[in-house]
Amino acid sequence: MSSSAEQPVVDGIQIRDLQPQDRAAWEWLYRQYAEFYKEPMNDDILARTWSWLLDAQHPLQGKVVATANGVLLGLAHYRPFPEPLLGKDAGFLDDLFVLPEQRGSGLGRRLIEAVAQAGKEQGWPFLRWITAADNAQARRLYDGLAQATAWVTYDLNLEEAGDTQN
Repeated sequence: MSSSAEQPVVDGIQIRDLQPQDRAAWEWLYRQYAEFYKEPMNDDILARTWSWLLDAQHPLQGKVVATANGVLLGLAHYRPFPEPLLGKDAGFLDDLFVLPEQRGSGLGRRLIEAVAQAGKEQGWPFLRWITAADNAQARRLYDGLAQATAWVTYDLNLEEAGDTQN
């Protein structure tokens, strides 16, 4: 049986952990992901995120979709997070990206399934993620894999927020 680090090759495609030699291809994918969500991206963010992904002591982990000749078609970044009401860690999928021309091919599903398997091996009771409300294509995939929750997400910008006292 394959570990969560390396899944079997199916149709010339493998889901595997990020490797040091993936840096340039990962960076190219991650820049596209940031552009899709209209998020700023620069070399400092890329270097910091890459260092986290390769640091076994950092909680952020990464998986990629790779062809038999090593071309990366997608990525997933995930991490444990404490779930105090359960008294254990659960999983959070921070980033999921598949090249636009590969969407609908099952690669996103395979990435999520690989992350879910890694989470099971780590004892997580569930895997959670968010997406943009208007990301209809992603939501079709997610609706077939998981249950949408009733929770609403808020972000308080601590770099620009003034006094939050009334």
